[in-house]
Amino acid sequence: MEISELAKGIYQALDDKKAEEISVIDISSLSDIADYFVIATVNNTNQMDAACDAVDEYMTKQGITAKNIEGHVRDRSNWILMDYTDIIVHIFDREARDFYNLEHIWKDGKSVTF
Repeated sequence: MEISELAKGIYQALDDKKAEEISVIDISSLSDIADYFVIATVNNTNQMDAACDAVDEYMTKQGITAKNIEGHVRDRSNWILMDYTDIIVHIFDREARDFYNLEHIWKDGKSVTF
């Protein structure tokens, strides 16, 4: 499966869990760390946990396991980072998303719409 199709599936998994402001940024021409960032906002810890589980379930069905997942809800985190090598998923609460403002940091990346 193409990496862009995986990013689209992640986008859909997040959308299905009512994540908001989902952004997909193609950073392949800017960095070697990944090809895509997928960034989403959730409203509470239950939604953060559900969104994380939905993404991981989708990727597992594609035969891809996370290289690393940081910031689990049970650790009272306001940001979960899921590293799938070519795609890095960031799930934020609203305050953390505004504070870190990844879209601004990676503004030279190409915004992808589905």
